[in-house]
Amino acid sequence: MSETTERYYTEEELTAMSIFQLRDTARKIGVASPTTKKKAELVREYMDISTGKEMPNRTSNRGRPPKKRVEPAEEEAQAKPVQKQEEKSKSFTKRETAAESQEQYRQDGDIQQEKHYASPEELLKNDDCERKSGVLDVLAEGYGFLRAENCEYGNKDAYVSAKLIRGMGLRAGDMVVGIAKKNAENRPPAIVSVETVNGNAPENLRQRPQFDNLIPIYPNERFKLERESARNDFAIRCIDLIAPIGKGQRAMIVSPPKAGKTTLLKKIAGAIADNYPNVMLFVLLVDERPEEVTDMQRSIRGEVIYSTFDEMPEHHCKAAELLIERAKRNVELGKDVVIIMDSLTRLARAYNLTIPPTGRTLSGGIDPGALHAPKRFFGSARNIENGGSLTIIATALIDTGSRMDDVIYEEFKGTGNMEIHLDRKLSERRIFPAIDLNRSSTRREDLLLSQKELEGVFAIRRMIAGDNADATEQLLNMLMRTKNNAEFVDNVLVHMKALEKQGFKYTGR
Repeated sequence: MSETTERYYTEEELTAMSIFQLRDTARKIGVASPTTKKKAELVREYMDISTGKEMPNRTSNRGRPPKKRVEPAEEEAQAKPVQKQEEKSKSFTKRETAAESQEQYRQDGDIQQEKHYASPEELLKNDDCERKSGVLDVLAEGYGFLRAENCEYGNKDAYVSAKLIRGMGLRAGDMVVGIAKKNAENRPPAIVSVETVNGNAPENLRQRPQFDNLIPIYPNERFKLERESARNDFAIRCIDLIAPIGKGQRAMIVSPPKAGKTTLLKKIAGAIADNYPNVMLFVLLVDERPEEVTDMQRSIRGEVIYSTFDEMPEHHCKAAELLIERAKRNVELGKDVVIIMDSLTRLARAYNLTIPPTGRTLSGGIDPGALHAPKRFFGSARNIENGGSLTIIATALIDTGSRMDDVIYEEFKGTGNMEIHLDRKLSERRIFPAIDLNRSSTRREDLLLSQKELEGVFAIRRMIAGDNADATEQLLNMLMRTKNNAEFVDNVLVHMKALEKQGFKYTGR
């Protein structure tokens, strides 16, 4: 055959090809039934034939020649000239290195778009074009889809070719707005022109940094949750003093069932939305009840991403993965993002049902490999030096009667830098907020509180040390007598000075 007189493709070049190009190449060299095999298998058999380890499959010349497969992106561009396709095939047969081949492929795609794609306004004049927007979900094959609703598959999705993703430097989680061309045969419309990416012009995409290369630091700017319109919201006022939340906080709310965690999450979300309207607020509900999703959507002004308990575990995992990628893309642009999640425990349970078993099992029946993805999700929260921040406030369930839930909490204990513990005994006594003041705290709270507030918090902790129920009631009674936390701290410091004059010694910590 004629291919034997030419230099064969290297393994890197084969890996860089799309699956359609690889199948065509494998068929020419003599790989049997290339359309039924995966990419790795095609690469291996190609290399075996090219090195002489195996003999090529002999094909007969009988029957109709196989139909040439093309990528969906090529089917969209009906106006591409034949000359351009010939130039593209010639450049492909030069056998460049993998990096050079990908760069040339990207440049060719840019030139084609400049020559043959009209402006968005002109495209919209055609009946077969429409504007589409959604979160980019990139699949393993290289192409992707714009998920229009709830980060999941739907009828409003649009196809994005691998060439367009590589050529424009798009990443998973990008919020893309573009012009899509309708396709026949019940296929989703395909994006042919990109207008904006994350609200910005697509020309600046290659200048943005990688999230993993950003420098994380301790949170040094506080989310002040207290509001003038909600002076009697003592749960928020308690959190502001006892366990302040900073931008980039990795916070965990540890709660038994029916201790008020959902109510607390809604109050935190409402306070952030009111006081910081420029912050991007997301709520992720995993394995929750449908009515709770509706209640959350009607209670807050942020975006709610959900996967109810009647969905498959794979859907739980996919929703969480796409949301965290979307948050990372905005942090790369210097924005402040907050994700309120319920719950980390159920996300770990979902991964426990979906990952391939590792052969090991922890107490309670959880696979150690199932904890990696939830830890990666929770560990993404960080404050970026000279940049944005990603704050995650997640709940962890305890005392559910399941040993697995306790093991999940033990594995995550210590990974956060702020914890709020809710006490079931307090909720049973109808004491709300049911916050365990002695166990709730924030690491490096000195970076978030002023010196005066810090001294007041130290004094409060010394005053309420002891029985948790009595301490919480005592703190609530003190808060009720003041209009805001500033007045409350002043009263506490005056009270401590009076005690010192009477002979009580106060040493701060």
